[in-house]
Amino acid sequence: MAVKLRLTRMGKTKQPMYRVVATDSHTKRDGEYIELIGTYNPLTQPATIKLNEEVALKWLNNGAIPSDTVKNILRDAGIMKKFALQKKNK
Repeated sequence: MAVKLRLTRMGKTKQPMYRVVATDSHTKRDGEYIELIGTYNPLTQPATIKLNEEVALKWLNNGAIPSDTVKNILRDAGIMKKFALQKKNK
């Protein structure tokens, strides 16, 4: 089973809010997910990002592949930098 970190859309019409989730790569965009990692709200200025760092690092260490958008969100939160340092120290 290939695990991906990607966004699941929530919210009303024209007012999107997203959950960052770990999910099987074959499931639908808004389908079942394995674990919730955090939330992302692009409508606020600046965009609101709330992530559970430990869970995100756990999934990255287990080989989960982030989508392009999630990779940018994790980079903005500083999690990709920590992941790179952990990978380098192993």
